[in-house]
Amino acid sequence: MQKKYEICLRLSQEEKTLLENSARCCGLSKTAYLRRLILGAEVRALPSQEIKALRTEIHHIGNNINQIARSVNAGIAKPDDAKHGLYMLDRVYELMYQVAKK
Repeated sequence: MQKKYEICLRLSQEEKTLLENSARCCGLSKTAYLRRLILGAEVRALPSQEIKALRTEIHHIGNNINQIARSVNAGIAKPDDAKHGLYMLDRVYELMYQVAKK
């Protein structure tokens, strides 16, 4: 869609700073941030480093559980090992959900 209208917007220093900070938190330019607000689109802050680290750790745990499952299927590990791994992964997901709600 071609953009052919320009709007001049005057802001106080405080409003300008707030706009810049809000757009930066979402990983957007000021224009993209305002456009999304106008269109009623969801505007979310980027995940924190803590959340990114948790996602990476959960990915690693998932890989470990897959290895345990392969071992169980091959008759090397016990089924209880797989059950325990799944239980621990469930606990990690619960903790991640609680951190994400904050």
